[in-house]
Amino acid sequence: MNNTVLAEKNSLTLLCVTETGPSTYTLETAAGLAGIHPEMLRYYCRFGLFRDVGATPDAELIFDDDAIYQLRRFEHYRRNNRVSRKTLRLIFSLWRDIELLQTELRYLRES
Repeated sequence: MNNTVLAEKNSLTLLCVTETGPSTYTLETAAGLAGIHPEMLRYYCRFGLFRDVGATPDAELIFDDDAIYQLRRFEHYRRNNRVSRKTLRLIFSLWRDIELLQTELRYLRES
C-alpha cells in the first residue's frame, strides 16, 4: 500500500508518495476490510470466486489489494442489487474474461 504525505508551503501542496510493495492480508483481516464475516470469505473461496488467492506453507489464505477490491465488489452487488452467489460467480467470471481480452488487445495494439 502507498504511504502518502501532504505538506503545504506558500499555498502549494506537495505530495510525496513512497512505494512499499504489495500489501497482503490474512483471511480475518481481509474479511474485516470488506465488512463481512470470515466464514463468508471462506465460502467465497470454496465457491471459486477467488482463483488467484495465495496460501502460505501452513495453508493460510493470503489476500492482496486486488482481492480486497473484488471482495468489496462481490458484497456491493450481493447486498445492493440482491444478486445471488451463483449469479455473482458468472458475472465475475465474465469480467475476468473481459479484463484478459482487454489486456491482450492492448498488447496486440502495442506490437
